[in-house]
Amino acid sequence: MASFKQPTFQDRTAAARKAKQTALDQLKAKPAADPVEMAALRDAWDAQQQLLAEERAAKAKASAEAKAEKASLKAAEVAQSKAAAELKAARLKPATAEEMKAARDARYAARQARKGKK
Repeated sequence: MASFKQPTFQDRTAAARKAKQTALDQLKAKPAADPVEMAALRDAWDAQQQLLAEERAAKAKASAEAKAEKASLKAAEVAQSKAAAELKAARLKPATAEEMKAARDARYAARQARKGKK
């Protein structure tokens, strides 16, 4: 029975050279790409890219519209809160002396009308 013989450096390089040559021969044996088929594949790829670009544009347009709508709602909300703040400030504004006298006279007149006087 023969024992295992360790391959030498020359044996290993020869085996690597042979494997490399075999792979190169297989690559050269591969038929060249058909130009008509390649053109059809390229056209299909271009059509798909065009479709994707249109979808991206539609999505961007929808996103822009949503942002614009959100901004307009925010502006309306800000305007409403500003109007409410102005109304509150107007209510809290101290009355002038004439307004206070008119309110006091109105209360007095209402009280007198309830009592049945004059």
